[in-house]
Amino acid sequence: EVQLVESGGGLVPPGGSLTLSCAASGFTFSNYAMSWVRQAPGKGLEWVSYIDSGGTSTNYANSVKGRFTISRDNAKNTLYLQLNSLKTEDTAMYYCRKGNDRGQGTQVTVSS
Repeated sequence: EVQLVESGGGLVPPGGSLTLSCAASGFTFSNYAMSWVRQAPGKGLEWVSYIDSGGTSTNYANSVKGRFTISRDNAKNTLYLQLNSLKTEDTAMYYCRKGNDRGQGTQVTVSS
């Protein structure tokens, strides 16, 4: 059974930083590309970032490019998302995703 457990969210002021983690289990993590997606209050799901199985290829939504960094540690079965220069519009529930599977999410709130 695929399990994805996100953590690391919280309340930060504009301009702040956070590091999100996603602990994966139930599948061979190193064989799969992974993504981060988010959902702001009252809005649909938005794709944020992608990383290939080996961690050598990444891609970002224009809204986060230059501010967020996706990475992975295949030895630890963990996916990361470094969030810098946070804006109020980054407020959302953040989910890691493998195909159609995603975790329960971790809340990021950017507010002064």
